[in-house]
Amino acid sequence: MAQVRPMRADARRNRERLLAVAAEAFAEHGEGASLDDIARRAGVGVGTLYRHFPTRQALLEAAYLERLEAIAARADVIAAARPPGAALMAWLDELAVGMLQVRGLKALLGTAVTGGGPACGDCVRGAATRLVRAAQEAGALRADVEPVEVLRLLHGVVTAAEAADEVDGTAVRRYLSLLMEGLGQGLGPGQGLGQRPGQV
Repeated sequence: MAQVRPMRADARRNRERLLAVAAEAFAEHGEGASLDDIARRAGVGVGTLYRHFPTRQALLEAAYLERLEAIAARADVIAAARPPGAALMAWLDELAVGMLQVRGLKALLGTAVTGGGPACGDCVRGAATRLVRAAQEAGALRADVEPVEVLRLLHGVVTAAEAADEVDGTAVRRYLSLLMEGLGQGLGPGQGLGQRPGQV
């Protein structure tokens, strides 16, 4: 079996610089940011960029991996502090605002919620599955809803908020509330997922 050679120190530094610059560039210009410009700002040749990241998608995934892992970790923190339905709603709100405010993240998560999405989306899909299943077990969410469907619908919510030309999360929260009321198990208008019918 072939042995994987450790990355040289200079190659590791180049990779770290490329990731730092790429995260800034994608945040500024979205997923269409110039790769040539990223390489130039990182102080390396474009060939070096492609040796580390053969495709734009590979660079996008690597640049946002830590952010996605942090978003996924928030699911467990929120779940420990709130009832299952309210925890799902709060986490989806944070994820939606993140997609709205961090350019490039929405495009990456869009591929993560389709069949055969990138491995970097596994942590987000896993977090969504835990929260959705908990909400279903608590009777706060329809039993026939799949976690990936919730993520796909959330992606649509963010697209609608972009059309409303807002970035502070106000429209996202309204659209998300309307969506989750529709997915709730027997919940009427104005009742969040943390409430049962008849509760204040």
